[in-house]
Amino acid sequence: MIAEIASHTLEAALAAQSGGAHRVELFSSPLGGGVTPSEGAIAIARDKLSIDLHVLIRPRMGDFLYSNEEFEVMLRDVSAARRLAANGVVFGLVNQDGSIDVERTRELAAASRPMSVMLHRAFDACKDLSRALDDAIACGVDRVLTSGGERTAMDGLSTIADLVRRAGDQIVVMAGGGIKADNVRVIVEQTGVREVHAGLRSTMPSQMRFQNQKLSFGSQGSEYENIVVREQDVRALVEQVAGL
Repeated sequence: MIAEIASHTLEAALAAQSGGAHRVELFSSPLGGGVTPSEGAIAIARDKLSIDLHVLIRPRMGDFLYSNEEFEVMLRDVSAARRLAANGVVFGLVNQDGSIDVERTRELAAASRPMSVMLHRAFDACKDLSRALDDAIACGVDRVLTSGGERTAMDGLSTIADLVRRAGDQIVVMAGGGIKADNVRVIVEQTGVREVHAGLRSTMPSQMRFQNQKLSFGSQGSEYENIVVREQDVRALVEQVAGL
């Protein structure tokens, strides 16, 4: 079993590693679903992590229908991740009709090598997940991340199980979406996945002694509340999947 932890800061990535995670997905802006982290964040994470480091390639929040200019940004970001010795990249491109953008996915996957390539939950935004899986295989993608097209992996158990059977040994199907220590065993046992992806984010109050409560910089919560990943939460998840 592989446990991957979504990490939006260097501190979160280090907590994931200390908690026994096998891999980190590094990104920024967790409240918007994540966007590409800075080159500085990638470089320092690579220096400090001994486990595999995958980098999110997402130029903006919102849908996964990208302009030509946004695609150029993604190509540049893939190149930067490769130069900074990331082990893999994570991206997703979807057409207006809800199908995988095969042409540009194939191009981005080829540009990513020798890094590993994962199609993130843009996969769940597709109209036909079976066809999307076949398209991902045809594009040379190594793995897809999915909740079975539902809000959480628990809601999509039967679909994830179907995708695992359909994938066989052609591609890895990784379960993600609301995965925690108290449900991961059920998800693994009922779907047959061998890799899981979890955020495990919680909040902690800021250590600032002076706090101007009138300020708002666009966050969904308090400006004096930090989103963190705790080592003990990662360890609890890893302990649940150990031996499965």
